[in-house]
Amino acid sequence: MRIFLLLFILTNISCANKSWREASRESVNIATPAKEQKEDIFQIYYARAFSWRGYFGIHPWFAWKKSEDSQYTVAQVTSWNIRRSGSSISIRKDIPDRRWYDNEPEIMFEVTGPKARTIIQKVMKEIQEYPYKDLYRVWPGPNSNTFVSYIINNVDELNLELPPHAVGKDYALTNQVIGLSPSKTGFQFSLYGVLGLEIGLLEGIELNILGLNFGLDLYSPALKLPLAGRIGFKDTPWN
Repeated sequence: MRIFLLLFILTNISCANKSWREASRESVNIATPAKEQKEDIFQIYYARAFSWRGYFGIHPWFAWKKSEDSQYTVAQVTSWNIRRSGSSISIRKDIPDRRWYDNEPEIMFEVTGPKARTIIQKVMKEIQEYPYKDLYRVWPGPNSNTFVSYIINNVDELNLELPPHAVGKDYALTNQVIGLSPSKTGFQFSLYGVLGLEIGLLEGIELNILGLNFGLDLYSPALKLPLAGRIGFKDTPWN
């Protein structure tokens, strides 16, 4: 594990020293070009966070396109959007699969057709009700991971969870310290994202200590580790 962490730091040290102005925001060609995407589509992406934050966590975002739209819409939370507009939420027409300041994105969820239309409508409603529009903290939250986790937890059709290195995903969203796990097959305890425990039939076991998550997934067998994320099988949406 020590060797893995050392290699990870060495391979990412250049990104930590680079200005955001120099970092790539090019498409990695995961998404179907907008002009070729004829049916409704909804996606969730994530990439390593920019600079030193990427050592510890990720940045996720939503992307969608209705059949009648000419471009994709991208929704995400950033700290600088508060300074620009007073809200951390950014919703704009954009390329969905851009690099996140040099870091290549991965797609963790995608659905097309009528189900995508339903999800888009529900996600747009939940975005309006997100309770931390005027607040952003890298640690322990609320941050971009808190935002995406909030939406996932409130839209039943989004049957998945963010990976373990999504620091801030467990930030308390209500006054309840204990609630149901994302899959509704277990429970989740969270003390403002600083200390927590999640146990579910589909999530497995995940322990949160100071925002760092350790756990074991038996549904899609894998170790859940801070910094590294999942080691094992790729996480799959629950049926």
